[in-house]
Amino acid sequence: MSSEILGIIARIREEVCALHAELTRYELVVWTAGNVSARVPGRELMVIKPSGVSYDDLTPEQMVVTDLYGVPVDSDGEGEWGNPLLSPSSDTAAHAYVYRNMRDVGGMVHTHSTYATAWAARGESIPCVLTMMSDEFGGSIPVGPFALIGDDSIGQGIVETLKNSNSPAVLMQNHGPFTIGKDARSAVKAAVMCEEVARTVHVSRQLGEPLPIDQGHIESLYARYQNVYGQ
Repeated sequence: MSSEILGIIARIREEVCALHAELTRYELVVWTAGNVSARVPGRELMVIKPSGVSYDDLTPEQMVVTDLYGVPVDSDGEGEWGNPLLSPSSDTAAHAYVYRNMRDVGGMVHTHSTYATAWAARGESIPCVLTMMSDEFGGSIPVGPFALIGDDSIGQGIVETLKNSNSPAVLMQNHGPFTIGKDARSAVKAAVMCEEVARTVHVSRQLGEPLPIDQGHIESLYARYQNVYGQ
């Protein structure tokens, strides 16, 4: 494998490792639960957190490189990506399925953040009652089907739920939120914002019924934020 590709993979491993600190910073994960992954551009490869390793102990060298079927790979058998290879996250099959079937997705995150997971436990989508939701998610945050961990069933549910949605987040029923993005950092942002709106809408419902936003306004807000806002 060329030195250029090895350099790209090394950079992605550093980025994915660093982004896991954002999950703990925003209190989206506990213990070793949750993960960040990123697609390797131009290659049928991805980088993902190793299974069962403490967030405080993560290093770039521990980030596992797999193919898009979740099978760990090494650069040339000489240990350039870690020797021995660590086992990838238990959610690897779900991430890999999404990368295979949503070619625009460059990064993905899974957490068990408290409020978003509470909505998932009820199997209830988060209604679009905040302009922030219109901006970030283009509408409600949908619920995906119940699926067991271990194969790509979760990935199938994510793809089927998000393929016709503007939302970069899905609440997998009885499980928790998964988010996608053009890159890993965008997926982390979506995870942070998902938990924020889940908490805010929950609090609002304790006070009364939140007021829905007109669909036309949702579309206008989403278009502005995605295409005009920022630098």
